[in-house]
Amino acid sequence: MLVSIKRVKVVKYMYAVVKTGGKQYKVSEGDFLRVEKLEGAVGDTVELSDVLMVGGETVKIGTPLVPDAKVVGKIIEQGKDKKVLVFKSKRRKNSRKIRGHRQCRTVLKIEKINA
Repeated sequence: MLVSIKRVKVVKYMYAVVKTGGKQYKVSEGDFLRVEKLEGAVGDTVELSDVLMVGGETVKIGTPLVPDAKVVGKIIEQGKDKKVLVFKSKRRKNSRKIRGHRQCRTVLKIEKINA
């Protein structure tokens, strides 16, 4: 009995690690990314220049940033996250506090990675 083995071609895609809002994100072209609020209106183009690493066929690692690399994205939505409730109480004192917080956020669509 013959068993055919198919060779699978591995497709290398370009990705980047960017830093924004004090956090790091791994992105590739076409991804949607939810980040801390960025200035701009819906439909505007945003350039993220804090690129820590670019990968794909070859890998470039920055020290700490990759020179002349940037990620271009388009603002899809400006809004707020779900409400986070903060509840504080002291036992046996009938003391209770409840506070809510909604963090502002921006949704980006990654259009291009320039390395």
